[in-house]
Amino acid sequence: MNLLLKNVIITDPGNTYNGQKADLRIENGQITAIGELTKTDGEQEIDGKGGFLSAGFFDLNAAAGDPGFETREDIDSLIAAARAGGFTGVAVMPHTAPVVQSKSQVQYICNKARGGVTDIHPVGALSLEREGKELAELYDMRQAGAIAFSDGDRPVKDDGFMSRALQYLKGFDGLLMVYPENGSIAGKAKINESANSVLLGMKGLPALAEEMQISRDIFLAAYNEARVHISTVSAAGSVALIRKAKQEGVNITCDVAAHHLSMTEELLADFDSNYKVKPPLRGAADVAALLEGLKDGTIDAVCSQHRPEEIEFKNVEFEIAHYGIIGLQTVLPLLVRAGLGAVQIAEKLAAGPRKVLGIPVPAVSVGTNACLTLFNTTEKWRYDEDNNYSLSANSPLLGQELTGRVQLIFNNNQLYTNG
Repeated sequence: MNLLLKNVIITDPGNTYNGQKADLRIENGQITAIGELTKTDGEQEIDGKGGFLSAGFFDLNAAAGDPGFETREDIDSLIAAARAGGFTGVAVMPHTAPVVQSKSQVQYICNKARGGVTDIHPVGALSLEREGKELAELYDMRQAGAIAFSDGDRPVKDDGFMSRALQYLKGFDGLLMVYPENGSIAGKAKINESANSVLLGMKGLPALAEEMQISRDIFLAAYNEARVHISTVSAAGSVALIRKAKQEGVNITCDVAAHHLSMTEELLADFDSNYKVKPPLRGAADVAALLEGLKDGTIDAVCSQHRPEEIEFKNVEFEIAHYGIIGLQTVLPLLVRAGLGAVQIAEKLAAGPRKVLGIPVPAVSVGTNACLTLFNTTEKWRYDEDNNYSLSANSPLLGQELTGRVQLIFNNNQLYTNG
């Protein structure tokens, strides 16, 4: 298709046009001109006044229910939620039923998602059934399209197993993504350990459980000279550990979930299970440390940690409710709420995730295939059941007016606009 985007602010660090207002022409999926342009015959024109144009957003950590829990989220609904949230690419975790742990299962997801405006990239399970005992078919899954490997929301408990996995992954430059929790410290706690947990009369999950696991992961990454990505850090101590490791040359990266940047444990006062996430919401000091980690480059990317759940697993007592928030459509508003500017948003949602995965970052420049997200950081909109494209509704933000909206994405020579 042929498209003319008018009056957009190009947000692409290192680009000649970065920070400038310009028009951009796309012909047959390729950017052919940037500057002050006039509409031609057969060309669709969209006025992006007030919008920032960056490389397409990429999410490092989302979950679907397909296969096995399609009532929770299937591939089509995942893509619908992702494109509305501005994502042109999504890495999908393997905790489905059956677990995505073989070549054929990776191919199933790739084939089902093929042809959409949003690319879906399966993350293969590290271990069979995510039990941390026997390696899954890692190389075969890589050949079939797995972009990385992880046991999802289950930490790798066995130190020796993880060390051997890192050695094996080095053979084909595979990336291991780990969830940071020491289970013996965490126990069955549900919320952050603090004065707030005492006030609410609930067993607290200490930040120590996350920090101890991250310390272990750093040692193993350094010992094996391998790369490790730590998913969804949430505590100030974790940021400090990763910062020090990076300064010492350890090949380690990390991300943070958007909700951990603007939500704190005080929101649990009413025992709303839609705020029940793992890692748990922490305190204001942790949020401040996470934001500082984003600013200084310690934290490489922001993810959605999209976790759809049926109502019967959320509309129950807090203690027994499942963890998770649907987040693909609300990442941008949460980052705006947290005080991030357009350049930092583009860095942590578009460039950072791809650098973690070792894949090219699309450029907003002439002669490149267009992979773009146009977003507005001041536009207000109401998030409700009419524009929630997930099959699930477990978000505390539903029914709220939010600031920060994705206007459109363009990828694979396809255009999607939020009406």
